[in-house]
Amino acid sequence: MTKKLKDQVRAILYRVYPSLDCDALTDAVIDAFWPWGTAPRKRQRQPSNNLWSQRDAVLITYGNSLLDGVHKPLDLLHDFLLRRLKGVVNGVHILPFFPYTSDDGFAVTDFRKVDPALGDWPDIERIGNDFHLMSDLVLNHVSSQGTWFNAYRQGQEPYDKFFFEASPDDDLSAVVRPRTTPLLQEVETSMGKRHVWCTFSHDQIDLDYSNPDVLLEMLRIVRLHVDKGVRIIRLDAVAFLWKEVGTPSIHMPQTHAIIQLMRLLADFAHETVILLTETNVPKAENLSYFGQSNEAHSIYNFPLPPLILHAMLSGSSRYLRTWQAAMPPAPPGCAYLNFSASHDGIGMRPAEGLLPDSEIVRMINTVQSQGGLVSMRSLPDGGQSVYELNCGFFPAMARTFGGETDLHVERFIASQTIVMSLEGVPAFYIHSMLATPNDHDGVERRGMNRAINRHRWDYSDLTRLLDDPSTQHARVLGALSDRLRVRAKQPAFHPNATQFTLPLEERVFGIWRQSHDRRQSIFALHNVSPDSVEVPCETLNLIADENWTDLLSGDIIASAGTIQMHPYQCRWVTNLPHEA
Repeated sequence: MTKKLKDQVRAILYRVYPSLDCDALTDAVIDAFWPWGTAPRKRQRQPSNNLWSQRDAVLITYGNSLLDGVHKPLDLLHDFLLRRLKGVVNGVHILPFFPYTSDDGFAVTDFRKVDPALGDWPDIERIGNDFHLMSDLVLNHVSSQGTWFNAYRQGQEPYDKFFFEASPDDDLSAVVRPRTTPLLQEVETSMGKRHVWCTFSHDQIDLDYSNPDVLLEMLRIVRLHVDKGVRIIRLDAVAFLWKEVGTPSIHMPQTHAIIQLMRLLADFAHETVILLTETNVPKAENLSYFGQSNEAHSIYNFPLPPLILHAMLSGSSRYLRTWQAAMPPAPPGCAYLNFSASHDGIGMRPAEGLLPDSEIVRMINTVQSQGGLVSMRSLPDGGQSVYELNCGFFPAMARTFGGETDLHVERFIASQTIVMSLEGVPAFYIHSMLATPNDHDGVERRGMNRAINRHRWDYSDLTRLLDDPSTQHARVLGALSDRLRVRAKQPAFHPNATQFTLPLEERVFGIWRQSHDRRQSIFALHNVSPDSVEVPCETLNLIADENWTDLLSGDIIASAGTIQMHPYQCRWVTNLPHEA
């Protein structure tokens, strides 16, 4: 065991648990992550941009997004990945695949098992053999009906101290809430009545990380995931991890320290383990989870979904461009995860301060006119604010602010091309790739807004639709797949390649990317409007003695004059098209 590792672990633990024996706790942490018979690397892995490349793209999906009533859903997912997405994406995020009681997997009853309705660990491992596998560490809370909480209610050690308690008499007015349900829940235990903290729902009971036994158990679970082939660990709802009465109980210093500890352990692991933080919050707070290149390897680029949606609905990239121009490049050894849609819908908190309230109202009205829904959150003053739009990203673009309904598929493909073009690793929710309609039956049947974007496809029906090139499902999957294959060959699309936001007219969102060796430039142009637009070449500074080509259409682009763009057309104008 290296002295450097132990010293660094001890220093972090002292910031979290200054009153405890941090020497003994250091040994316990190392034993939890490297159980008997295993050992860390001799040298710490240093921050590096070699952990990913332009070939990386991720599919986000539930384990049961595809069903046929005969085969295990995980086997169907594996078949779909191999048949439809091999060479298109190389990573897959399987949303919580554990036994659960609510919230589609995020109220976990047993972190060590695979939900038998999906399959078992060998099915997970088979997918991990063919794709970079991402799993969820639901580390903030567990199910109220799970083994840990049942043991807590019965007073069984060590679980009797696993959950965060507070009193209804405490001043909790400063607590930041993502939901409107009461924060505390009264429960009967063998120790009498207790009030437990529930950030998200009364079926999701918050863990108490001031007890180091909770942290140690979570580290053992991370090790299990890594041993089963997981290489990307998504830290779900991590911003809420540390609670203190009288504080906002979000983004606490101890939370950042615990992420730093996990990053340190990952950097000493022989396996390549990447940490991704899920923090659906405004820009500055989200960026803080990079730390000093010593916390998350990757963070979700949360402002992207609402800003891209606004650009496509309004026909103007004004707010998207303003935000992107002010975004810093990811620190060394870090990368953004770019996406437009997820299982949770379109988060609106990250749009705070980026979109005027009047524009947010227009978005809400337009999405609702297409059958979309809205979820709210509680504010400290007792009021409510919009938290997210519940709607598939494809159906959200059925019409614009102006009521225009034509070119729906083209508008949507343009939105996803923006995701592919930006600095970072692109990720795509399965229902975006499949152009899935809103599932209103699911909302009514399951009684929650988020079910609108969590459709479960009959695999034979989906196969029939994808085999028919005239369907919107086949058109969207085909177009996005083609563009991702092209993207994978361009070094200028490396997640950390240089990026500059172009000062073009509002109908065109443009960025310039340049490869690390400076040999390849790509001018990524996206017409977000239903208009035909001309882009003066002089605004791009195309080098006169280079040969410029649009990677998407194959058109030769002159270095002088104008570039013609049809409604919602995208162009990747490059001087060095790569085929290998």
